Amino acid sequence: MIQEVYVLLDDGDRRVLRQFQLNPTQYAALLLLAEHHGVRLSDLSVHLLIDKSSTTRLIDRLSSLGLVERIADPSDRRVQRIGLTAHGRAHLAKVRAAHSESLARRWAVLDGAERELLTRLLLKLRRELTIIQHGSEGGAISSDSD
Repeated sequence: MIQEVYVLLDDGDRRVLRQFQLNPTQYAALLLLAEHHGVRLSDLSVHLLIDKSSTTRLIDRLSSLGLVERIADPSDRRVQRIGLTAHGRAHLAKVRAAHSESLARRWAVLDGAERELLTRLLLKLRRELTIIQHGSEGGAISSDSD
């Protein structure tokens, strides 16, 4: 059942994001970059659970749309960091608004108490699965602002 719900939620996300020339992984990358300016490509790969070559292609695509830029790391010339452009921030604001509206519509099938219970249970499941699979509650993202 979790798989079926996931597929339906993912389809809803893809329909919204397609209007903005994005897919869910690209959107997740933009959200991360909005919170952490200057993320290393390797950290982005780990956070998004994709390999480095896929991360490079993802950043190439977002860069071609003018949403992100590569930033040289002043302490290590071998390291590239990624940040949102001004256009990327503005575009992300529009995407977030549309995505939030879509989520609100889809989650409205549950009343407040049901949403609260489901959220608590999903947070618990995420926390425990992360510990089981990675040995901790989450990985740190290295950025200029940290």
